[in-house]
Amino acid sequence: MTVRRVMGIETEYGVLQPGRPMANPMLLSSHVVAVHAAARESGRARARWDYDDEDPLHDARGFHLLRASAHPSMLTDTPAVPAPSDDGPQEMPRGAVEEYEDPGAANVILTNGARLYVDHAHPEYSSPEVTNPLDAVRWDRAGELVMLHSVRALASNGALPDVALYKNNVDGKGATYGMHENYLVDRAVPFGDLAARVTPFLVTRQVFTGAGRVGLGQRGETPGFQLSQRADYMEAEVGLETTLRRPIVNTRDEPHADPSRWRRLHVIIGDATMLEVATYVRLGTTSLVLWLVEQAEAGALPRDVVRAVDRLALRDPVGAVHAVSHDVTLSERLELVDGRHLTALEVQGEYLAAVRRALEATGGAPDEQTADVVTRWGSLLERLGTDPASCAREVEWLAKLRLLEGMRRRDRLAWDHPRLAAVDLQWSDVRPERGLYHRLVGAGAVELLVTREEVADAVLHPPRDTRAYFRGEAVARYAGEISAASWDSVVFDVAGADTLQRVPMRDPLRGTHAHVGELLDRSPDAGSLLAALGA
Repeated sequence: MTVRRVMGIETEYGVLQPGRPMANPMLLSSHVVAVHAAARESGRARARWDYDDEDPLHDARGFHLLRASAHPSMLTDTPAVPAPSDDGPQEMPRGAVEEYEDPGAANVILTNGARLYVDHAHPEYSSPEVTNPLDAVRWDRAGELVMLHSVRALASNGALPDVALYKNNVDGKGATYGMHENYLVDRAVPFGDLAARVTPFLVTRQVFTGAGRVGLGQRGETPGFQLSQRADYMEAEVGLETTLRRPIVNTRDEPHADPSRWRRLHVIIGDATMLEVATYVRLGTTSLVLWLVEQAEAGALPRDVVRAVDRLALRDPVGAVHAVSHDVTLSERLELVDGRHLTALEVQGEYLAAVRRALEATGGAPDEQTADVVTRWGSLLERLGTDPASCAREVEWLAKLRLLEGMRRRDRLAWDHPRLAAVDLQWSDVRPERGLYHRLVGAGAVELLVTREEVADAVLHPPRDTRAYFRGEAVARYAGEISAASWDSVVFDVAGADTLQRVPMRDPLRGTHAHVGELLDRSPDAGSLLAALGA
């Protein structure tokens, strides 16, 4: 009965070169990553990304998509040697990693355990693994600072292009780029049951997680305002793709962990949010619903609770995603399979009631963060139904709408006026002097959950309670002796050794400060560390 689970956020940032709208985004994105590497990794060898254990074509529904049949955008890995079969350090032929270097894309493994690289012509910050939604906020905010550092570094170098970065999801010309959430889920839960029980939640949670968007339709062709940036791009209920026929529930079965214990739910339907409460509640409520599904599968819940969740199945989930996003009044009724018609707020209320009943049924008091998420969830749903304006400090689409409506009233602007689209873009500019969100922060108009000092520390240091600690500290301490790394491995290249040494990290809850902190402190080099590990 907790929001705690291994989770993380991947964010692709919008990229532009001021004054040059046709500038190559891939090249700009490469500059963003490379300049950060030059500034932060000066004097240290840069480790490559290890694709050895990645397989983006493995589908959770029980099949494997042939590479020849896959859209090129799905091939986020490169062919490599077979994955290791056990958890001990692995010997690898020299050159095995180099042979499969990320082709043409900049890539940096950061000392905070995160990955910074170019993905689909956008700079992407993939946060380190964390165990709770508050830490997710902290290391997500750290990603904004990482991007800001790159913007500042490029601006200070006359030989490099100026770049503007935006934490948003649409370019206003029909393209979208993702903010993906990742949650480890008990492998015992059948994927079909997981998808069915989370779909209505993911469809309706945008009432408090949406970032807001000017324009309706993928190209914003219809004037108006909607709750979510991503909603109009959702075209399927389930599927393996992430850049075409985007599904509500993604079926990629790539846990980056022991696959016999966990699956990774890869959520691509959400918006990148600047408001900390929006990010916190999104991660926290989703984690609670996943806990609910796990408890249902384990037979630990009263039958009426499970039945109540199963009865929330939507007649047309894809249509409902669009309908909810386009309804700023929050009054649109969605048809359920059982014939009922509920609003998105009412569907969310049913999930909240089920979580509360489940917490009671499993006994004991919830931890502090769990109690806080449940309280905030209930408060938001109640106020969104009676006084939405009171949620503007916590719900991003409402904060943005309040700003836009003020402009519209003052200057008598229609929703298709280009100034409103410009404000929508400027909202998420990572530069504090340009981003409109940052002005709200300065005015005390939004609620903050983490301090500047905590975020600044998270730029450099990893979470202490996941394997990200080992990855980040290894990069910080032994960078010159690391050949490659990934979410579940670090590959060392120790001088004098005949082979590379791969240290697997199949358990995301090992490699923590408590587990390896003292070992790292008494290992002055990678050779002594590997000797202590028994490599």
